[in-house]
Amino acid sequence: MIRIHRNNGLEKNFRSLLILLFLTSGAMLLHAQTDQDFDEYKVRIDGFWFYSNPSGTLQDATSGNIINLHKDFAFGSYSTFAGKLDWKFTRKNHLRLVGSSFDQSRTAVLQRTIMFHGQTFNVGVITKANLSSPLIALGYQYDIIRRRRGHLGLALQFNLFNSSASLFAAAQVNNNNQLQFAKKSLLAPIPVAGPQGRFYLTNSPRLYVEGNLYGMYFFFGYGNFVSTSDNLGVTLTSTSA
Repeated sequence: MIRIHRNNGLEKNFRSLLILLFLTSGAMLLHAQTDQDFDEYKVRIDGFWFYSNPSGTLQDATSGNIINLHKDFAFGSYSTFAGKLDWKFTRKNHLRLVGSSFDQSRTAVLQRTIMFHGQTFNVGVITKANLSSPLIALGYQYDIIRRRRGHLGLALQFNLFNSSASLFAAAQVNNNNQLQFAKKSLLAPIPVAGPQGRFYLTNSPRLYVEGNLYGMYFFFGYGNFVSTSDNLGVTLTSTSA
């Protein structure tokens, strides 16, 4: 079981992003133009390199033992990538395919006894933990506001996480080497929705800000899922508008 925790610092960033999106939409309304859009296209492929910072807990379904990714194994930030295929089949309608890789390993000397998927990993044992959660997502977006210098839209997205967590330890018990291994996998479909926007900062398609805020609340105490992505972009190739 993967338990999702709310992050107060992250929520402040979400609120800031929402404020930015609303200000952007207001600016686009005030500067409405009938000329061709800066981001006029039919198909666009975007690639992103970023830092991921996994957090949260793993809970053993049998014993109820909770493993904290930060406290028990010191999981930290690492670089990874994401890609997006955007098909704008009309001026305001998009179909999108998104993919990303989340895979990290950490080795730690256990400061307490951990039980995971039928195995007991004792205190003091050197244990390797691996967390893998590749993402494939299919989504639809409608641009509620679209102007020459940007847009503000509402997106619906179906995230599919093929998640797995594993622990491996080699310990010496009564002068005998003993190997321990436990792995748990979960295929997690998570539907999300939220705003997405892009605004060109100058009267050219060179410099822009872009962001989104997607989330979903789960009933019966399963928590919630929230994600955001925001960036400042620079167009390097020549573009005509």
